[in-house]
Amino acid sequence: MWENKRILVTGGAGFIGSGLVWELNRHGCENIVVADFLGTSEKWRNLTPLRFEDYLEADELLPHLQSGILGKFDAVLHLGACSATTEKDAAYLIRNNFEFTKDLAAWSLANEARFVYASSAATYGDGSAGMADTTEELHRFRPLNMYGYSKHLFDLYAQRQGWLRRIVGLKYFNVFGPNEDHKGEMRSVVHKSYTQVLEDGVIRLFKSHRSDYADGEQKRDFLYVKDAVAMTLHLTDEVEASGLFNLGSGEAHTWNELAHAIFASLGREPRIEYIEMPEALRGKYQYFTQADIGRLRAARFNQSISALDKAVSDYVNNYLIPDCRLGDGSLGKE
Repeated sequence: MWENKRILVTGGAGFIGSGLVWELNRHGCENIVVADFLGTSEKWRNLTPLRFEDYLEADELLPHLQSGILGKFDAVLHLGACSATTEKDAAYLIRNNFEFTKDLAAWSLANEARFVYASSAATYGDGSAGMADTTEELHRFRPLNMYGYSKHLFDLYAQRQGWLRRIVGLKYFNVFGPNEDHKGEMRSVVHKSYTQVLEDGVIRLFKSHRSDYADGEQKRDFLYVKDAVAMTLHLTDEVEASGLFNLGSGEAHTWNELAHAIFASLGREPRIEYIEMPEALRGKYQYFTQADIGRLRAARFNQSISALDKAVSDYVNNYLIPDCRLGDGSLGKE
């Protein structure tokens, strides 16, 4: 199915992007062009076990596509973006997450390449307007940060242009797993908590500032990156699928449950401390997220989704402890 296809992956050295290259390799596809900004981070390490045709820095991508140098692609998987929810440079986010996506989508449609891009569950804001991935609700959402708004802007633009009938946008919920080491403060709580346990045996979670949620009982939809990439490639291949799709496990878990899964994976007794949430986050914090994945299932994604405890155990024991990336292969588990 994938062996003879040629794929462009933007953000291909990043977290989900490198996971997509890994999964494509597992399906026999190596005709992949990776674009990213490597900068000074360690995310280049995500590329070392992977097989692909070419790499280029992302600022060279659009000129190379428009000149025809890169040739044709069957699909463009656009994962490249600034994903920092704390980024305050709105002009940078507009250029990087909105304008670039508009240009890449236009090129893809003009050149008959399947266009699949990362939107975000951050577009839903505090959830008071619901978290439906139908296009009828788009105008009601109020993102809580500029990152979410930059993603929402493109969803709205694609809807106005009529593109959502021809492309796929993915609203990833809380994705965690291998290949996120380089993300700094944007790493998942699993990665951060693993480090905390090694350093002083404790996991620190934010206190709740709402009376209807006890400390650590805030809920999120946690999705293992292996499931996220399987969902993404399924929707890429499912040519009748179009529009926006929630990508999550479909089940909300508390931060306390997540912390207990991390301790269990390490064979340690739970020790949790609750710390004050920074003032800057309190008005922008999501207390409950849960993906309605009905549209994903209707698009014939029938694969089972990893249980939280099993996903955490796989991540901790097979990647974090041995410091492995997806595709390292040394464990014989891929």
